[in-house]
Amino acid sequence: MLTSRLSTVALAAILLTSGGLAPFPAPAQSEPLTLDTAIALATAADEPELERFEQRALAFENEAIADAQLPDPMVTGQVANVPTDSFEFDQDGMTQALRIGLRQEFPAGRTLALRGEQRGTASAIERANKRVAQREIELEVRNAWLELAWRERAQAILGDSRAAIEEQIDSLTARFASGNLDAQDVSRADLELALLDDELTEHRRQADSARAALARYIGNAAFRSLPAELPAMAEPAPLEALEDRLVAHPAAEAERKRIDSAQYGVAIAEQAYKPRFALEGGYGFRADRADLATIGVTLSVPLFTDKRQDRRRAAAVQQMSAAELDHHALLLDLRRQLEQALVDWRRLQERLALYAETISERAQQTAAASVTTYADSQTDFAELIRDQLAEIRIRLKRAELETEAARAWARLNYLVGDPS
Repeated sequence: MLTSRLSTVALAAILLTSGGLAPFPAPAQSEPLTLDTAIALATAADEPELERFEQRALAFENEAIADAQLPDPMVTGQVANVPTDSFEFDQDGMTQALRIGLRQEFPAGRTLALRGEQRGTASAIERANKRVAQREIELEVRNAWLELAWRERAQAILGDSRAAIEEQIDSLTARFASGNLDAQDVSRADLELALLDDELTEHRRQADSARAALARYIGNAAFRSLPAELPAMAEPAPLEALEDRLVAHPAAEAERKRIDSAQYGVAIAEQAYKPRFALEGGYGFRADRADLATIGVTLSVPLFTDKRQDRRRAAAVQQMSAAELDHHALLLDLRRQLEQALVDWRRLQERLALYAETISERAQQTAAASVTTYADSQTDFAELIRDQLAEIRIRLKRAELETEAARAWARLNYLVGDPS
């Protein structure tokens, strides 16, 4: 049974090495893909998710220019005061063979200028949203890179541990052949080896998934090898100093621009209390008499404002209040995320210090001692395997905690930039 199991594992290893079961192409020989390199590649790529914000911003800039212009003038042409009994142009002195008029309307107050400025804030909002998307892409790249690095480290740990356990299994097989070990211990060894193989396969699957997520932003560079260690990350600044930087987050900037847009909306609503007016002029041609010229002004009279102007201004003020509340709520949410990320970082550093100072060393000592006592027949096989697996789990947990701490640092970087 054990020989069959080892043969199966060996065959699988050969297939994986030859690429028969590899879901991704083998990476080309090149420099290791560092985290900074991955972010630089993602930033330099032509990302449609970012370009759409730029196109919207340009569209709003064009609309801002258009919205600030006067309405097109209107030209009229008439034949006026023609007698219906003869339809002769020279019969009646009031008949105008041709009357040409021109009319230009002017919106109330500074409505046009304010509309253009309001539309300009929409362009600024889109560019702030673009910077938000840039930070989100950087965060996704960081998390995908860290996930891939963690899975590859886990594979290395499990691979080394599996080789060590295989050596012990070879020893067990020899003892079983000599009659010094029962079949249950051999079966237990075979089971533990199979479970390690299953865990190793799961880490490979998760690594493939992380590599695919990374390839979304950096293409084939995602198939390059990664450094053996995570990059060093400096201690973050105190919470109070980091909180002051939240106002510079592009999402907060976008909300402030929405407040500006709402303020322009209030100003536009207030312009409605002023009269709109139009200038118009005309020139009429008559057959046998002097031509006639006219010029005039048309004014709107906003007398009854309670059902229209007052309501629209109240609505605009409420929209501005809502925008201010959105900004306040966003800052609260960003502050909560900042506090959580900072707490995660600090607690994970405490756990990592405990692992570095105590847990890892004790686990190694215990595993080494169990091998010695087992060789002296002072420990049974179950205890030996338990100590060996515990040491493997502790190595994996330490690597996972290092990755989680790096993720917390990445979250801080998304919120406030470099948190150090």
